[in-house]
Amino acid sequence: MIIAIDGPAAAGKGTLARRLAKHFGLAYLDTGLIYRAVGMAVVRADGDPNRPETAEKAARALKPEDLEAQDLRSDAAADAASRVSAIPGVRQALLAFQRKFAKNPPKGAKGAVLDGRDIGTVVCPDADIKLFVTARVEVRAERRFKELRERGLEAIHGRVLADMKERDARDSARPVSPLEPAKDAYQLDTSELDADQAFAAALGFIAANHG
Repeated sequence: MIIAIDGPAAAGKGTLARRLAKHFGLAYLDTGLIYRAVGMAVVRADGDPNRPETAEKAARALKPEDLEAQDLRSDAAADAASRVSAIPGVRQALLAFQRKFAKNPPKGAKGAVLDGRDIGTVVCPDADIKLFVTARVEVRAERRFKELRERGLEAIHGRVLADMKERDARDSARPVSPLEPAKDAYQLDTSELDADQAFAAALGFIAANHG
């Protein structure tokens, strides 16, 4: 079984994806980490993330275990990811990585859950289950604001909201793989739902649509 989960930032798709993977015994891939992993592989080797040859080589060499590195949540990883993700050859290599993960999950898993921005539309258009997890931008900004504060980071609510609106617009308007629900995706609005309620709603949809 392949479950594709898409949606904007702070909608709750990552939490839901991990719970579904654990519930069904599936492998889980946070596709947002793969660009960070490639970028940091280049940085650790004292390479330049802006160089296509270097970044493409790192992308082709990426393995699932590379996503467990402790430095992938750092600001340096975010910066490196933004650089390598602009390289077409990197995106092509990582598209192949995601599809291979879905079709041949690691550690003998009987399927996979992938979450990102274009899983149901581009990466796995033939996924058994497609979910598009969203929430009102004000709700998502409040969630991200609280998350940053809990991590001990400085955050201004108005700036978090503005940044989220800007990212939403950029993701939805980009010419390649824009953020949009697949035509056959179940749209799950978590604005008024907690994690348990969102999980229950997803399970209900899967039970009704996957024999």
